Amino acid sequence: MKTKYIVYAILLVALGSLIFYRISANKKLEGKSGPGGKGGGKGGPGGGMPAMRVSGVVLQPQQFSNTLSVTGTIEANEQVTIRSEISGRVSNISFQEGSRVSKGQVLLKIDDSELRAQLAQAQTRQKLAAENERRAGLLLQKEAISKEEFDVARSELLTTKAQTQLIQAQIAKTAIKAPFSGQIGLRNISEGGFLSPEVVVANLVNTDPVKITFSVPEKYSNQVKVNTEISFTIAGNTKKYNATVYAIEPGIESATRTLQLRARAANPENILRPGSFANIELPLTEIENALLVPSEAIIPIQNGKKVFVAKNGKAKEVKVETGTRTEKDVLITSGLTAGDTVLTSGIMTLKADAPVKVKIEAAKK
Repeated sequence: MKTKYIVYAILLVALGSLIFYRISANKKLEGKSGPGGKGGGKGGPGGGMPAMRVSGVVLQPQQFSNTLSVTGTIEANEQVTIRSEISGRVSNISFQEGSRVSKGQVLLKIDDSELRAQLAQAQTRQKLAAENERRAGLLLQKEAISKEEFDVARSELLTTKAQTQLIQAQIAKTAIKAPFSGQIGLRNISEGGFLSPEVVVANLVNTDPVKITFSVPEKYSNQVKVNTEISFTIAGNTKKYNATVYAIEPGIESATRTLQLRARAANPENILRPGSFANIELPLTEIENALLVPSEAIIPIQNGKKVFVAKNGKAKEVKVETGTRTEKDVLITSGLTAGDTVLTSGIMTLKADAPVKVKIEAAKK
């Protein structure tokens, strides 16, 4: 039993000695790192966390060509679906599929033999009515008939004339003509087939020039104007094409909050096809003394965006408002001034007032 108590006593003494040693060591460490100690810790004279190594750029005013990248659709300058206004059997087709046609060119002819027979009949009735009207006029002069009888003869003549003109108009519609010059597509009818107004003959398009329709966000609506020169590219082709804005929709589209514009581009080689997508570069305003920050420096937050700037060796949060975004930079409209050092690396782990050591990078061109 005595041996057991002796072992317990030794363990208690050893534990007490260890606790006393750790307390003494901690006091010595605090004394060295405190205000009266020699040389501060890694965090600086006041101790604390060490300075984080980060990269940053010093903001310098520069000229900025505000360009907006949007997508649009290429459309034909003029496009129409060719149909017949009357029904009948196709007697002749005078165009080749996929060929160019001229304005006023006859594309096809509908059999008009029945209509011409009706026209001859109407013209005969018109001649007879004209003779009756002439005779009635002579009799009226001699007071052999009343004015009412002459009016009946006159009315008959006018009716037959109208019938003749109606049939002539129907005959004219049997020749379907191109309303404008352009390229005609694939036909859906054959000679001898019966054609009605519901049947599409072919599509006719004019693709020189072409139209490019596109939209811009509402916030840029005051920066776009007619006669602005734009550039665009199409899929599968690296060549840049030019176009000129010639029309702007007068109002903002309420569903999308966008403003629609339309430009016109020359297309002599027929490379630009209707229905294709266009990647458009729309120049807006030239901004003097613009402040641009690298896009990686921008941090989205709940009520907007922020950046970290270095001030007096510490990271400071600054809420900013931005404008146009390019491939590398973002235009700052408020929140920063020239000469501010904006941090570009390690920003996702930074906290406000954290000590930083900044390596200044050259501004990207």
